[in-house]
Amino acid sequence: MRYFIELSYNGKNYHGWQIQPDVVSVQQKLNNALSTIFQQQIAVVGAGRTDTGVHASQMFAHFDIDIELKGDVVFKLNSILPNDIAVYKVFLVDDEKHVRFDAISRSYEYRIWLGRNPFLLDFSWQIHSQNLDVSLMNEAAKLLLEYEDFQTFSKVKTDVYTFNCNVTEAFWKQEKEQLTFYISANRFLRNMVRAIVGTLVDVGLGKISVEDFRAIIESKSRSNAGLSVPAKGLFLTNIKY
Repeated sequence: MRYFIELSYNGKNYHGWQIQPDVVSVQQKLNNALSTIFQQQIAVVGAGRTDTGVHASQMFAHFDIDIELKGDVVFKLNSILPNDIAVYKVFLVDDEKHVRFDAISRSYEYRIWLGRNPFLLDFSWQIHSQNLDVSLMNEAAKLLLEYEDFQTFSKVKTDVYTFNCNVTEAFWKQEKEQLTFYISANRFLRNMVRAIVGTLVDVGLGKISVEDFRAIIESKSRSNAGLSVPAKGLFLTNIKY
């Protein structure tokens, strides 16, 4: 039987979602907790792969097991997992349902704090420029909906079969010192959101124009895009099936 897990995590202490040798990952912690509870080796599959330091306010994973789950599995998992990982639901799905391949949309937020706030150090990129032109950043962000190939914003060494993504929304919203970028797509490339944000900030600072941003997308060259902004400001916020 196949079960889905809905969870969230603070990515500060993890080298991303995916298991890697000699480092701590969220997937590893979840595998260990499930294996402890059911006294058998359990390996979860994630809906995506967040990078080192990236957070998730909503993530899904699935696992297969040959017994029907009984009792409060959510409580048991949260009793074993570290405090920076929280499980909300564990529910039965069809055997063919796949947490990654059946997802039709994913949404991310990138949070910038304009100034200093010691209570948001781990959850935002804090910059000291009050001169960002957010209206220009939004004008440039709209261009993302016109394109499919986002090789420009992908890590150079990657094993993806295509750089095509269907971006359905991309915009900035400012509330006093909090500046948040919202983006949704059917899929994302590694480092894509952080590279987009870095390039849009260059637009806001007047380093490049909106038309320069279009030319950067069309160049399909990572060297033309802006910096990859810090991981701590990035949140995976929603996955739709």
